[in-house]
Amino acid sequence: MRRHHSTTPRTHRELHPTPRPRKPVGFRPARAARALGALLLVSAAGACAVGAAPAGHENAVRENAARASAAHSRAAVTPLDQVIPAPASVRPGGSPYRLTAGARIRVDDAPAVRAVGQYLADVLRPSTGYRLPLTTHAATGIRLRLAEGPFGAEGYRLDSGPAGVTLTAREPTGLFHGVQTLRQLLPAAVEKKTVQPGPWKVAGGTVTDTPRYAYRGAMLDVSRHFFTVAQVKRYIDELALYKVNELHLHLSDDQGWRIAIDSWPRLASYGGSTQVGGGPGGHYTKADYQEIVRYAASRYLEVVPEIDMPGHTNAALASYADLNCDGVAPPLYTGTNVGFSSLCAGKEITYKFAEDVIRELAALTPGRYLHIGGDEAHSTSHEDYTTVMNRVQPLVAEYGKTVIGWHQLTGATPAKGALAQYWGLDSTSAAEKEQVARAARNGTGLILSPADRVYLDMKYTKDTPLGLAWAGYVEVRRSYDWDPATYLPGAPASAVRGVEAPLWSETLATSAQLDTMAFPRLPGAAELGWSPAATHDWDAYKVRLAAQAPRWDALGIGYYRSPQVPWPSS
Repeated sequence: MRRHHSTTPRTHRELHPTPRPRKPVGFRPARAARALGALLLVSAAGACAVGAAPAGHENAVRENAARASAAHSRAAVTPLDQVIPAPASVRPGGSPYRLTAGARIRVDDAPAVRAVGQYLADVLRPSTGYRLPLTTHAATGIRLRLAEGPFGAEGYRLDSGPAGVTLTAREPTGLFHGVQTLRQLLPAAVEKKTVQPGPWKVAGGTVTDTPRYAYRGAMLDVSRHFFTVAQVKRYIDELALYKVNELHLHLSDDQGWRIAIDSWPRLASYGGSTQVGGGPGGHYTKADYQEIVRYAASRYLEVVPEIDMPGHTNAALASYADLNCDGVAPPLYTGTNVGFSSLCAGKEITYKFAEDVIRELAALTPGRYLHIGGDEAHSTSHEDYTTVMNRVQPLVAEYGKTVIGWHQLTGATPAKGALAQYWGLDSTSAAEKEQVARAARNGTGLILSPADRVYLDMKYTKDTPLGLAWAGYVEVRRSYDWDPATYLPGAPASAVRGVEAPLWSETLATSAQLDTMAFPRLPGAAELGWSPAATHDWDAYKVRLAAQAPRWDALGIGYYRSPQVPWPSS
């Protein structure tokens, strides 16, 4: 079950042992490192030839070597194929580009392209200290341009050489994704908010990149614990770095209703007044929600709002007694049990409530999707569940949105074009998996969120202080090492629309706690959604993942230092 709390967590044995790290084929030390080593050997040999070194000489040699090593490290360039998500195609070659104080950012004369250019400038200016003015005229530096090509809606090409870096895409979305690749090709210190020494080099060559799946999502549960607009924006920025393009907001549950609905005002004012553990809760005004939508769009993420029904509805039932079959409102709920609440399928007010909420939420949401939940309705009979789903799905279409529901929706009749979000386990029954696969064969699209793979709130190990363990322990390799195309038996690969990594908040109340559970697993989920299956290799990936650590440090993102990953020593 999605959020069932088992008292005895199930453990999972890794499918393959982690091999001993190996040097990559063709590995050669850098020339600078060879030269430095030779100088040190000469110095040491000279000291031996003339006897004991003068006092302090040995320390001076060590200090000079350390400074030289640090300078070499700063001067090193990140290979084009060492970013996350792995690009579709890389052709390295030629000298690197070096960003200097005289560089400019050239943009097409289109507002959306200029906005991406401004975003890039805002990233680069604090750490480099350079002015980096935007221009529409020829200049050395970085160029962002729109052109026809095999890029699709989100792809791009990055060309780098001594004269500059050019990002080309068919749409501004692709330019934005290309900027994320460019960020990762620059030294991690580029993310800092104070001037850093550089140098700022980008490896020479060409990256041509398009996503594997159109839907690459992350869900944030703001119902169990409420997160402010600023906290949501922070998470959006983290998602954007890894080319995630869907932000699923879980806006209602038993513990809290988080969005203002004018026609049902007590949903937010009363239903949103608490959270798990009895804290103050909170809710988004319509202006707050629109600001989240606007900010997400500026990072090329689409917001997918979720109103869970017919279960997970205690906050609504407590706010309006008429929504209960017996007309009696239950008390507000601050615990973590699931499956005990249900809308009343036999009362027409239920469908007026559903229509009003869907109408107002759809009007605030420019994105394509509206999520209606549908999971863990344990106190709803199958007949009542089917009645509610069959009445609510047409309302979503009426107000111009595509239905998404948790995979239990396939136990009713999914609407044409609906997406089912699968959150089962490897151990989920064959019958339940077949129900979902049969719907997929009949045209229902799938978003894959297997709980024992990409639920970011699952504990890494038994010693993880945060998170839950009902789906087992989910270490970094387990989270990454699966293929969405072949994961669900009997489901055609063509039915898979993408991957989403949910982050439930029963035990999470701060941004720091969100970061600890999301990192380092979130980048892996993003890579599963973006990168070609041919690039999927744990041994290569864990090295690329380890190289992200200095960037997270620069961005102030705390993370779990999994022993499965060869993290830098400092």
